[in-house]
Amino acid sequence: MNGGAGESSYAKNSLVQKKVISMTKPITEAAITELIISSSSSSSKAKTFCMAELGCSSGPNTLFVAMDFVKIVSQLCRKHGHDELPEFQIHLNDLPGNDFNSIFKSLAHSFHAQLLQEMGASGAGGSAPYYFLSGVPGSFYSRLFAAKSLHFVHSSYSLMWLSKVPEGLEMNRANIYIASTTPASVINAYYEQFQRDFSTFLRCRSEEVVDGGKMVLTLLGRQSESASSKECCYIWELLALSLKEMVSQGLIEEEKLGSFNIPQYTPSLSELKTEVEKEGSFCINSLEASEITWAACGDSGFYSPQYSGKGDDGYNVATCMRSVAEPLLVEHFGELVIDHLFEIYRNILSDRMSKEDTKFVNVTVSLTRKE
Repeated sequence: MNGGAGESSYAKNSLVQKKVISMTKPITEAAITELIISSSSSSSKAKTFCMAELGCSSGPNTLFVAMDFVKIVSQLCRKHGHDELPEFQIHLNDLPGNDFNSIFKSLAHSFHAQLLQEMGASGAGGSAPYYFLSGVPGSFYSRLFAAKSLHFVHSSYSLMWLSKVPEGLEMNRANIYIASTTPASVINAYYEQFQRDFSTFLRCRSEEVVDGGKMVLTLLGRQSESASSKECCYIWELLALSLKEMVSQGLIEEEKLGSFNIPQYTPSLSELKTEVEKEGSFCINSLEASEITWAACGDSGFYSPQYSGKGDDGYNVATCMRSVAEPLLVEHFGELVIDHLFEIYRNILSDRMSKEDTKFVNVTVSLTRKE
């Protein structure tokens, strides 16, 4: 993701991600509530609750769920007669290139102030419990935490990203991702990479999450069983059209475009269910899909002065996608083409969004670590 706080930063262009976290909040709250109720009924009550936000990025969403976790746990502990509030360990994980500095320079301070205010307003005693924030750089497709140390794990809009571009994509050179013209062998390559990665993720977390611990995971996904369905691939197909336009303008080499691939896979509900059951360490509490329009990328209050575009859906979606994809594009094509690329992309998006019903599909699964 793009770090910092500039026009194309993830921090300024992650409103749709925040809306998705809000949409799935009832699932998250139910998981946390069940965790605390079961903990309160056990003979040994936890004195420290530990959570991890995996794929935390940097920006206003980084500590969004952590705030709810601390508040809900504190309120329930008081309700169930705990003599004192537990302490909290909050781990923030992302790849080493994430802008952790921004998190600890500004977000940590605002988190504390907001927590004090909301704990007082909620009648939870007027004082915030002790909490400890830590940054944990590394891939969540590997072990990150001590064995049996996590009570709650949350991840949103991260696990559709693969650990690497799958091998065997040579027959898909006309596309940058799965598309309507993608051969079955290429779709299988993407799916098999997702299977390997997600099973590795579950296996690693099974070592780290306590028995009875919870995970709530939200991914970009699809409701169709077809991996090349428009609902999950169209956003990338339009970016591919933008890149092809730059090839026709002589700004990008065709060979360069043919070797560019997006390391992502958007699973269906049944594919996610199959992987969880196959790995075997977690039981599924709930598994559901939701939708949010591409236009939800807007209303962030941050618009470029060069566009009169307040309410310009094409600009908002293009900037949102730029905040996510720019590092990949810069690494492959260089920085000089990026501004022009996203100007073309914006125009294509504006045209298609004015004519079509464009939506992201989210898949959310709530899991419990088996005892």
